[in-house]
Amino acid sequence: MELYQQGRYLVARSSGFKINRQGIRKMMEEIQREMDRYPVTARVEADPDVSFGDTNVFNGPVIHGDVRGSQLTWGNNSVNQSQDQSKPIAPGFEAIAQAVVDTLRQLPTLGVSDEDLEDASAVGEEVLNEVVQPEPERGVIRRAVAALKGYLAPIATGAVAAGAVTGGEETARVLIERLSTAL
Repeated sequence: MELYQQGRYLVARSSGFKINRQGIRKMMEEIQREMDRYPVTARVEADPDVSFGDTNVFNGPVIHGDVRGSQLTWGNNSVNQSQDQSKPIAPGFEAIAQAVVDTLRQLPTLGVSDEDLEDASAVGEEVLNEVVQPEPERGVIRRAVAALKGYLAPIATGAVAAGAVTGGEETARVLIERLSTAL
């Protein structure tokens, strides 16, 4: 892994690239504060003497670039489209995939903060992306599951109760147990 300075931020470069969502969120907040402090305004005027050459009028969609996996409808009154993007779960990883899905469904009802919920969703996505690989890496899954259990632990022990539903402690304990046994 290589570290280098980019402005006020220390950035890591490696082949195993991972997005630092918390860092991005902080950077976006700083940018927004600066934009609020110094709003940008621009006056736009058209110059009638400037010609841009021939004008092309297309009576249909014009697509530039790769369109694999895309769907397009045009001139229809009603449309119903669907795509099957599902991938098979690697044999032996079905239980962990189900436990992660159940955990992600329950987290919003357990009083987890929005920031933790976003981070937990990213961790859960990491597990779900890994279990559909031909040969999932158990280490990646173990670390991600440990992180998910870390979001549940304060609820299960009663350390965090604000905003949690009745029975949230028991639900968190059950989810931790399912994640543990599914590995």
